[in-house]
Amino acid sequence: MPSKTFLWIEDRKDKASYRFWESILKELCPDVEVVSKKNNSELVKAVMNLDDTNNQYVIVFDHSFDNLQVVMELKLLSHYADQKENVAMIDIICFEYILLEFKNLINWIYAADDEYLEKRAGAIAAREKLINSINNGMMNYKDIKEIVAYIKHAGEYNIEQLATKLLFDLTRNTGFEVSKGSIGDCWIKSCCEWPDREENDICGLDHNRLSIYDKMKNIYEGTCLKEQFLTAGLEVSL
Repeated sequence: MPSKTFLWIEDRKDKASYRFWESILKELCPDVEVVSKKNNSELVKAVMNLDDTNNQYVIVFDHSFDNLQVVMELKLLSHYADQKENVAMIDIICFEYILLEFKNLINWIYAADDEYLEKRAGAIAAREKLINSINNGMMNYKDIKEIVAYIKHAGEYNIEQLATKLLFDLTRNTGFEVSKGSIGDCWIKSCCEWPDREENDICGLDHNRLSIYDKMKNIYEGTCLKEQFLTAGLEVSL
């Protein structure tokens, strides 16, 4: 029997992250099956107990590097994964961070003359500084003045929580809105298949509408996923 490739994630099927991974793999890696392990602990157990040596397994575990519990679980998971030749890991902070770092994020969610560009200037500035800080290996993001100015109690957030908040604040009330429980249709459907779209709901893609495949391709090429997929051995159909 030919081997298969599975992508194991920690999130449940009803979560936004599951829908994201399902969508991007369907378009770019259609032979890879996404499997929910429900939570961090169950994902660690699944890798520990894996005895299948025929199939390939790619593990997605959110790396919230300033969350001690997550760091400890990731260390344990990496230990088990290193013992198995058919297991690879994708190193990401969280799926919200992937979308937050997407180079076309602002250009997609807002039209050129969108009033949100001014109303959400604080969130836009905080997002830019956060991404630059993390990408340059500077982990003291809680001291960045633009982030502190936007989120007064930034010190109470870990990186996953902060990325999730910023992404929601930037996308809310648009077809791209992302929360823990849902991901906007404009991320995972072709333009313009948002059923609740109003006549004045105009985004940055209104004059350059994309298919779902082209959206996933852009996200892949404009985020850390390109490097991470290559490292994990995932073959992408472009």
